[in-house]
Amino acid sequence: MTQPSCEHLDFKIIHVLPLSGAAGAEVFGVNLSEQINDETLEEVKRAYHRFGVIFFRDQQVSDLDLARFAKYFGELAVLPPHRQHPGSLPELLVIDKKPETKLVFGWEWHSDTTHLEIPPLGSVLAAKLLPTVGGDTLFANQYLAYETLSDGMKNMLNGLNAIHSNGRILSSLEADDVLAQGQGVGSNKTTLSAIHPVVRTHPETGRKALFVNEMHTERFEHMTIAESAPLLRYLYDHSTRPEFTCRFRWAPGSVAFWDNRCLQHLALDDYQGQRRLMHRVQIRGTKPV
Repeated sequence: MTQPSCEHLDFKIIHVLPLSGAAGAEVFGVNLSEQINDETLEEVKRAYHRFGVIFFRDQQVSDLDLARFAKYFGELAVLPPHRQHPGSLPELLVIDKKPETKLVFGWEWHSDTTHLEIPPLGSVLAAKLLPTVGGDTLFANQYLAYETLSDGMKNMLNGLNAIHSNGRILSSLEADDVLAQGQGVGSNKTTLSAIHPVVRTHPETGRKALFVNEMHTERFEHMTIAESAPLLRYLYDHSTRPEFTCRFRWAPGSVAFWDNRCLQHLALDDYQGQRRLMHRVQIRGTKPV
């Protein structure tokens, strides 16, 4: 694949091609199956913080390679036993949408596992088997989602907390019989919940980002679901406006690395009857503040 010029982006070692004006960039000149030297890693980190999600093409990565790359950014998050895949790394999530599966994993806009007290810093996802067409992933910049709100809305949301839960996703998975297709979520698992600020400050960039998502956020703290619903609906729609997004088309050997603290993402379900196999590791984050 032709490597684009990156002189105007101030990267001297890696080559960077932005995917949209809002988020996302393809990074060239890095082999994820090898150790990355300090100078190259520093530029990769700058690209990651600048674009929120970065993509690597034509990578021949093993699961150990995926884990090694993620560890440059922090400690890996170990999956609970019921989500671990037999014979694999305890941190490796196997996402296998088979031809007969009706519901795609990650079918709504969301940040990963915000029902946990400490959601992940980010996720590294590698394509293993892809449909002939379809299965793209969309990402939405939550810095922009916050920064484009009115001052009045910002003042109201700052200091407000929301309750996040995995109850809705568990119910949806069970209702669609995904459990029987080996997605690794048991019907007898306890619903988990956590309380997070509606607006969080990124611990590394210092920027504020909107931090609610349709898949996990149930209601505002000290409010009922009915009272919370109108404002949450507005925030869900606002936070995923097209001008805040980028779209990534997967190909064999593609790897994505996104920042869960300032992005939402959505896996498109437009490849019914085909298989899509992805391997993912997550990096342990810090408590949102």
